Parts: sequence; structure tokens; C-alpha cells
Amino acid sequence: MRRYILNPETLMYEIKKVSLKSKVFKVFCLVAGSLLIAFLYMWFVTSVLKMDLPKTAFLKAEHARLDARLDLLNNKMDRDQEILDGLRVRDEDVYRSIFGMNEIPAEVRNAGIGGVDRYSYLDGLEKDNYLKNTALRLDRLTRQTTVQSKSFDEIASVSKTAGDMVSCIPAIPPIVPDPSKYHLSSPFGYRSDPFTTESKMHTGVDFAMDIGNPIYATGDGVVETVDFDFFGYGNCITIDHGFGYETKYAHLNSVNVTEGMKVKRGDCIAESGKSGRASGPHLHYEVIYKGNKVNPMNYLDLSMSKNEYSAMVRQREDETGTLPARRRFVVTSR
Repeated sequence: MRRYILNPETLMYEIKKVSLKSKVFKVFCLVAGSLLIAFLYMWFVTSVLKMDLPKTAFLKAEHARLDARLDLLNNKMDRDQEILDGLRVRDEDVYRSIFGMNEIPAEVRNAGIGGVDRYSYLDGLEKDNYLKNTALRLDRLTRQTTVQSKSFDEIASVSKTAGDMVSCIPAIPPIVPDPSKYHLSSPFGYRSDPFTTESKMHTGVDFAMDIGNPIYATGDGVVETVDFDFFGYGNCITIDHGFGYETKYAHLNSVNVTEGMKVKRGDCIAESGKSGRASGPHLHYEVIYKGNKVNPMNYLDLSMSKNEYSAMVRQREDETGTLPARRRFVVTSR
């Protein structure tokens, strides 16, 4: 917009010339005034009226909405964690126990959470690190779910052979239960050591009997070791029955199996003797479950009829086409 002024000498209107300095000053005053008005407005709104600025109000509303979604997510994870904990208890205390499977270590159950901080970029966003803690919790729950899923897959695979479990558990005596042929000389538990007289844990049961009595596998399995320990078990056989079970037969006079051989309940695997550190002829028999030596008397019934036991042995001999146990051994005592 042009401005005109009257020239008193010429009595004519002339365009008024404004200097650059004046123009700059006016612009500066205009800007400064605008900033002052804006500052006064914000001060009045925030300090006097105690209101948020529009952008601040929008960000707070967005933050509240996201917090509400995080709360819903955490509530859902609470329910999912309860369900997962129930599955874990059922998995360890029921399914894995039934099938003789080892428990999953705690460090595996916890899904390896720890070490490198994958969410360090979220540090400092909030005072209580709510977003970071939620992310960590979701990650942990996802990993634990994956571990539990794989555990159930493993149990499903084992359950397909569950019918074999009955024949694998060491559920019969390792000898013909004829009281005239043996007597229990030492039970499971603490006893006075026959050599040192010190109180020591006896990890099996001892069947005192003459040398040469047949010893039978108490369940289906695979011969894990055939060993000789002069200062310990002497001639010794260990059978892995699967499902967490193993049995050990010690102080044998002779052995009729080799490592890796598959055996079935009622197969004659050895003869009784007194090899190794033994005070007299006997069979030392152990049951091992999940690596722990347990009382064998919980797994066998000595009141079983000797005729029933002998019939089982004869059936195995007919199935395998072998000669009776008393005729097929070659003595290998050391």
C-alpha cells in the first residue's frame, strides 16, 4: 500500500519514501509483538487457567490411550501366565512323571531370558519403564509357550509307545521267588558295612543264595553296561529300561549278555556269585529311577508264585528257542 503526503511547495501529493531501516524496525516490532502476545496467551492458559496447550492435550490423550492398551495387554498376559503355569504343573507332575521323563530344567523353562538387553532402546522413555517391562514380559511368555509346546510334542511322541511301558518297568524279582533257594540278607537303606562296620547307605537289596542260581531281567530293556569291578560290584550288568528306569545286577558269577543287547522280562542274563567286594555269595540288585537309586522292594513282589514265575521263564525260552537257564551258562568268574 502506497502512502502519499502533500508537498507544501508544489501543492501536490507525492509518494512518501520509507527508509529500509524503518521497514526493518517495523517488521521487528511486529514479530516481537506477536511473540509477546503468544507468550502471554500461553502463560495465561497454562498458569492462570491451568489448561494444557492443544498439542500437549493431544499427546496426553494419545499417551493415555496407549497406556490403556498396555494395561489390557498385561491383564491378558496375567491370564495366559496362569494357564501356562497350570500346563507346566500338569506337564511335570503328571505327564512326565507317568512316562518316566526327566523334568525340563528351570533355565530352559524360563526361556533363557537375560544376558543381552534387547530392549535397551526403550530405556528412559518412562520413569517406571512400563513399556519396556511389558515388552520383556511378552517376550518371556512367548518363549515359555514355545518351550511348553515342544514339551507336549515330546510327550506325545513318548505316549505312542506307552503300551511298552508296562513290560519295561522292573516289576518282578530278579530270581525265582523260591524261599528255599534264597533269603534277604540286606535290605535297602542305611546299614553297618560288613567290612568296616561303619554306617553306610545300602543302595539295593541283597539276595543271599548259592553260586550259580539264574538271574533274570526284571523288565524289557537294553543292556547298557557289562563291567567288572574287583573292589566293588564285581561282575555287574546294568539294563536301561527306558521311561527313566534302570536296574543293576552285581557280584555275578557269570554273564550271559553283552552291551547293546536287547532283553525282555524273564530272560536269563547271568548267574549269582560272589565276585568283587562281597562277604559271601549273593545277588546285589538295584533299581534306579531318573538317576536316583530307589528301594527295589517297591517294584517287586516276592510273594509271587514260583510256578507262575517259572512259567514266564519257560515262555521266554520257547520264544527265543534257548535252553533252560541252568544249562546254557558258561562260568566266567574272576
